[in-house]
Amino acid sequence: MKYWEIFVAFFIPGILGYGGGPSSIPLVQHEVVNRFGWLTMDEFANILALGNMLPGPIATKMAGYIGYEEGGLLGSLVAIGATVLPSLLAMMLLFKLIYKHKDSPKVKRMANMIRPVIAILLAGIALDFLLRTWGNSGGLQAVGIAVVSFFLLEKIKVHPAFVILLAMGYGAFILG
Repeated sequence: MKYWEIFVAFFIPGILGYGGGPSSIPLVQHEVVNRFGWLTMDEFANILALGNMLPGPIATKMAGYIGYEEGGLLGSLVAIGATVLPSLLAMMLLFKLIYKHKDSPKVKRMANMIRPVIAILLAGIALDFLLRTWGNSGGLQAVGIAVVSFFLLEKIKVHPAFVILLAMGYGAFILG
């Protein structure tokens, strides 16, 4: 039964998460935090941060980790398979249709209309993380890290990997 729950927890975000990782994060959060209660919101935030630091798709990294924590190696494989399966099935079944209409103005408008929804979902998670951080480790530090990161990324054009490493270093050595 546990493996079925792991499968469902990652298959549903895989089906509903239009556009891959970023859009499926709120859906994964709902499943593993709210529905199944495998993680607290703080644990989910830590896993999300760790997954963002590593190369590759975020959804599969999170699925692998959470699946392993809940069901060992088999749980990890089930979670990763459930995350990838919807896209794989869609590619196999709908390839010709998608390829035929890929340049359609209607399809492009639909994709453009979905982007703000994804941005709002991600902003909601970011706000939730900020509010939790404000009470736990100091909101001013979180805001400071965000402002410095924005400055480094936008004004100085530092590579995002270095900004992430700097923020990790600050968290590990100053806050740790």
